[in-house]
Amino acid sequence: MKFNVYLFRHGQTDFNRDGKFTGWLDSKLTDLGFEQARAVSEQLKDKKFGIAFHTSLTRSKQTLTEILTYHPECTKILEDDRMIERNYGKLNGMTHAEFIQNIGKKLYKLEVEGDLISDLTDEGRREAEKFLGEQEYNLIHRGYHIPPPDGESFAMVETRVASFIKDLKDLMKKEKTNVAISAHGNSIRLFRKIMENASVQDTTSWQIPFDSFYEYEIET
Repeated sequence: MKFNVYLFRHGQTDFNRDGKFTGWLDSKLTDLGFEQARAVSEQLKDKKFGIAFHTSLTRSKQTLTEILTYHPECTKILEDDRMIERNYGKLNGMTHAEFIQNIGKKLYKLEVEGDLISDLTDEGRREAEKFLGEQEYNLIHRGYHIPPPDGESFAMVETRVASFIKDLKDLMKKEKTNVAISAHGNSIRLFRKIMENASVQDTTSWQIPFDSFYEYEIET
């Protein structure tokens, strides 16, 4: 038998809006976030599922509440933090711009001044700091094996998501029903990687939308 998984990201939060690393911090949906959740709800209203998952974070629960408006047939709501957002550790709550600025200054000391490049103008120094900060930001934000300080790499997130998928398949085989999952950008990214057998390069390049869903067929 075959059943479907309906996987979607929570709507925009105040941290998403403000360009902050959110991670495991409990940010809430903005007005736009609720609109996006309702848009997904409309897209899923003709689908049927008996089980739904959310994480312990409010934004996941708020989004699922909107989706369940059209689904009285869903009788089992489960919480599972294996599908929670990537933990950004010490970066949680920091804006992306602050990270780039702060780390850029530190790296400039090591990589530029440390190499005795002393003839840069003030403008050149600022440009070098920004460039170095952006490079480090991209390495941590999209680097697969590199975790932020006290946080998780994509590879670490994939391990827990793979465990979730294994148990999800067993559950669907037992319950014989479709499933909806209210998750987060990076857990969805790794869910997709596993289900689509995608490369690391593709996985780290994906943008996960707030206002649509992914559908996967599971054979039990």
